[in-house]
Amino acid sequence: MFDNLSDKLQRVFKNLRGEGKLSAANMEEALREIRVALLEADVHFKVVKQFIEQVKEKAMGEDVLTALSPTQQVVKIVRDEMTKMLGTHQSRLRFANEPPTVVMIVGLQGSGKTTSAAKLARFLTKEGSRPELVSVDVYRPAARHQLSILAKNVGTPIYEGTAEETKPLELARSARRDAMQTGRDLLLVDTAGRQHIDEQLMQELHELKQALNPTEILFVADAMTGQDAVRSADEFHKRLGITGVILTKMDGDARGGAALSIRSVTGQPLKFVGAGEKTDAFEAFHPDRVASRILGMGDMLSLIDKVQETIDQKTAEKMQEKLLGDEFTLEDFRDQIKQVRKLGSLGGLLKMMPQIGPLKDLKDTDIDEQKIDRVVAMIDSMTPKERRNHMLINGSRRRRIAKGSGTSVQDVNSLLKEYAQARKMMKSLTGPAGFLGKKLGKMKIPGLPGF
Repeated sequence: MFDNLSDKLQRVFKNLRGEGKLSAANMEEALREIRVALLEADVHFKVVKQFIEQVKEKAMGEDVLTALSPTQQVVKIVRDEMTKMLGTHQSRLRFANEPPTVVMIVGLQGSGKTTSAAKLARFLTKEGSRPELVSVDVYRPAARHQLSILAKNVGTPIYEGTAEETKPLELARSARRDAMQTGRDLLLVDTAGRQHIDEQLMQELHELKQALNPTEILFVADAMTGQDAVRSADEFHKRLGITGVILTKMDGDARGGAALSIRSVTGQPLKFVGAGEKTDAFEAFHPDRVASRILGMGDMLSLIDKVQETIDQKTAEKMQEKLLGDEFTLEDFRDQIKQVRKLGSLGGLLKMMPQIGPLKDLKDTDIDEQKIDRVVAMIDSMTPKERRNHMLINGSRRRRIAKGSGTSVQDVNSLLKEYAQARKMMKSLTGPAGFLGKKLGKMKIPGLPGF
């Protein structure tokens, strides 16, 4: 997401740097290009107008035009205004003074409400909460069945209801009572949807709001629908009073107009984003991090969060000891690859790195994810002895490994050659006399084991 916008904005700043000296004329040209880039990203025209006015007011000041590094100052102004447009600070979920906290999840049909309810349950469980799910969509049995399956997948209890409970209000009240009796501190209510906003839907949601007194009403919007999602969110807010937005299918939206517009148009924060079908493809929305990412400054904080959440620290420390002790085997090499793959696609991880200086071309690196899978398959096809001592792997063993992994002997040869080179490089870097060896020997590094 934001790839096209990010490329265009980085081009604008590159051209500004090439000017040598910032002037009113080239600043006007840069602002024009930024305006076009935002409009092409499907950002709401009123939001673009306000954004450009704010940037212009600050960037055309005498202090910026005569500064020692005016372009950097302009980049900072654009980043600050973009962060403000996205919501300034992360908006966390609010909890009631007395449990259970009730969260209503609303939206149009097909926006991803049911999946988002399950993803949110999983996310909040990892945060330490004890959620319970309930679907009050009495019109679509398939929706209730889907939530039941997803609840089992994420390990969250769900209130199924009784045969007599055929109305949304009955289900919701019983679910809240069940949550209180079972010690659950959070009730996530997946409501019914429609293809479009109608009076019957709004009346039902209003009745649920009156009966449940929810702490949060989260509107689920499909990022792929662009400004339609923004308009729907705004209409729901006017009619129901939403407190935040969950934006789904972020991975499929190359423009990002909905994410950039929704806060300014509705006045309500974007709280969570979904970027994939899996239940773990869900995260809190951080305006400052997203703004930095759009402008090519990377998102190292999110990368660090992902590493700390995914990589086992004891495994990382054990790997570090092996690196220092020259005991890094093919088995360790495979395990390390698997650890990194838990973080997601390598292409996605590279996009979190700053796209400046020596790293500026990282996002364009062509990563063959299938080749990585083939490497794992080849190592898996080796015997434990071969993985621990690659010197045992002769010609006949290479043919057997290739056949067992569905690869060629040339692939096996290439793997062993690259592994030997990497091992040699690691030995020179991490050995007692090596630069990293001197550093690593004095410290423990949580997170990713280093190559």
